[in-house]
Amino acid sequence: MATAIRFARMGKKKRPFYRLVAVDSRKRRDGAYLANLGFYNPFVEPYELQLHDEEIMVWLKRGAVLSETVRSLLKAHGLMLRFALEKQGLSAEDVSAKVAEFRASADVRAQGRADSTARRKSELVAEGVRVKAEAAAAKAAEAAATAAAAKAAADAEAAEKAAAAAAEAAEAAEATTPTAGDGAA
Repeated sequence: MATAIRFARMGKKKRPFYRLVAVDSRKRRDGAYLANLGFYNPFVEPYELQLHDEEIMVWLKRGAVLSETVRSLLKAHGLMLRFALEKQGLSAEDVSAKVAEFRASADVRAQGRADSTARRKSELVAEGVRVKAEAAAAKAAEAAATAAAAKAAADAEAAEKAAAAAAEAAEAAEATTPTAGDGAA
């Protein structure tokens, strides 16, 4: 029987998590499986991965074929290194030491990625705050310019009315004062 180690989808619609299972390769994705080897939840930050290392090693020694995604996760977790070292015939202590060293360096890399992600996120938040502040300042400047233009227009209109009133007053004063050519003499 051709055995495969792959994911079986569980969970609800649009929120899946996956069981890592050993299954007959001819079975459907979510069908009956031979062994439950762990689970993978990609929807938490950082992703949650629980593996039953010893059972996975047993199935790998039996010749189980890994799916591409499972292979990449096992490689990141150090199980593929452990399998390769055991296949080479190294002692259990040497294998454990090298796998522990690999996992420590992987943890350091993961922490670096998490720090970098947090830094980028904080930079994006700061950039968003800066953009909002600039937009608010531009809006305030635009409102001030609009108010100044409205005040200037009102002042110009008031000056125009005052000039018109002064012209009317001058005209009325001219009309009421007798002039030398009116025949008053």
